[in-house]
Amino acid sequence: MKGSLKADILTSMRPYSISSVPLMDAAKYRDELMILAPHSLLKCSSDATTLGIRVQVRSVYIESRSQPLKGKFFFAYRIRITNNSQRAVQLLRRHWIVTDANGRTENVWGVGVVGEQPVIFPKTGFEYSSACPLNTPNGRMEGDFEMKHIDKVGSSTFNIAIAPFSLSILGDDNDAPL
Repeated sequence: MKGSLKADILTSMRPYSISSVPLMDAAKYRDELMILAPHSLLKCSSDATTLGIRVQVRSVYIESRSQPLKGKFFFAYRIRITNNSQRAVQLLRRHWIVTDANGRTENVWGVGVVGEQPVIFPKTGFEYSSACPLNTPNGRMEGDFEMKHIDKVGSSTFNIAIAPFSLSILGDDNDAPL
């Protein structure tokens, strides 16, 4: 009797569950979907604050510079760095971790940003735009900026986070400008 009641309950719940798909198959399909579109849940923007320095990012797909049939996808991104701390800082270096949809990762280091090592005073900001080519229609970027306080001689450097954001030909539902 108990087995029959359990079967009746499961049968009545079938329209509301995935009981018709074995659990292992569901897990397999989930994993395959993550391989096909691992960054689809990540927004094309991010916002992180470290030690009072806020970094906001928004990426967009640039169709006119892309060649999808050749596996070339071009993305632009805009960065806004706002100094909400009480001390002036200077951006010294950048480090990006760029990951494509196949899981290939590239680390990119460089001095400053767009040829500058800006000084950002308290309650002010700095904005710049740059770009990233990919061989897949989506990917992700994240990284950090190396900064130093400039109000003291011999100030040590520190890193501020650039939170992960998506590079996607589909964009996301938040098209607000940065």
